[in-house]
Amino acid sequence: MKLTRIAPLGAVAVAAALVLAGCASNEGGGGSTPSDSASAAPQLSGTLNGIGSSAQGTAQTTWITGIQTTNSGLTINYDPQGSGAGRKSFISGAADFAGSDAALKDTELSGTFALCADGTKAIDLPVYISPIAIAYNVDGVSDLKLDADTIAKIFSGKITKWNDPAITALNSGASLPAAAITVVHRSDDSGTTQNFTEYLSANAPSVWTAPASQTFPYQVGDAAKGTSGVAEAAKNAKTSIAYIDDSGIGDSGLKTAQLKVGDSFNTLSAAGAAAVVADSPLVSGRAANDLAIAINRKDTQANAWPLVLVSYIIACQQYKDAAKATLVSGYVQYIASDAAQQAAAKQAGSAPLSSDLAQKVIAAAKTIK
Repeated sequence: MKLTRIAPLGAVAVAAALVLAGCASNEGGGGSTPSDSASAAPQLSGTLNGIGSSAQGTAQTTWITGIQTTNSGLTINYDPQGSGAGRKSFISGAADFAGSDAALKDTELSGTFALCADGTKAIDLPVYISPIAIAYNVDGVSDLKLDADTIAKIFSGKITKWNDPAITALNSGASLPAAAITVVHRSDDSGTTQNFTEYLSANAPSVWTAPASQTFPYQVGDAAKGTSGVAEAAKNAKTSIAYIDDSGIGDSGLKTAQLKVGDSFNTLSAAGAAAVVADSPLVSGRAANDLAIAINRKDTQANAWPLVLVSYIIACQQYKDAAKATLVSGYVQYIASDAAQQAAAKQAGSAPLSSDLAQKVIAAAKTIK
């Protein structure tokens, strides 16, 4: 499906033209440079199909709107089926690129990719940074505070009542009901689940004994598909708690808990999420253009939000179809532009890539062929 456009984004449209002009210049097209006028920018024409992260959904809608504003012959379809589905579809050749809240696994990289040139692999290009919220729907509770151990006990089924001593100890003076907790988690293979379980594995290892995984590991609570499904399920259950990408909160009425980081309780923020990513190294042992990030889940800097996801565009380093490579390269360069990142931040509540990381993504995207 071709995503429905939202309100025109003038600044984004200009950025698309400038970035794509630079793209063509780097491919040896000559003449066009980033300083050329928008009207002189080369046009991309063709169709790209992406499948993947539902957390990226709002951002993808924004980016597609922006780039198609100045490229009327370009159609980009993005189906937010979930990160796991996106990676599987890309590996099989059913999608030209994947959106994924988890980088490719070593086992995935050891295999073959249907659309990639023989002997070449896919690369992970970070394009979206967002805090994961611990969202709850409990009447009369407006400033819930939780730590990693307590979150782990709730989501593994060890804590089942809102007035459990572990919760009340963190929330002095709060009126916590004796009601049962309704846990809401993802039913599908999800990069959000991968990031959530990585956080708990790192910070509450004595409680969260299941390995980090894209599949929620415990038989507890209610399951829902995708970011929007989790938001809807949590909204409809009056004593619920869920983990969800911040973009999914919207006007659901769900509230977000504060998270104990070091000795402080921090409030969810895109800036706090971005600070953690900036403080984290790249995954070692990857190809030069693979920018998978090893998130520092124990970051305790001021206002840090280590319950964060980095979402990627997964693409071939070299496509069998050179025309497809040109479209993917141009689209990723556009996504990493400052205007596109700022537009996504406004629409989705995400954190723009840092200038340094954005330049690395653009440089890597230019090498796609």
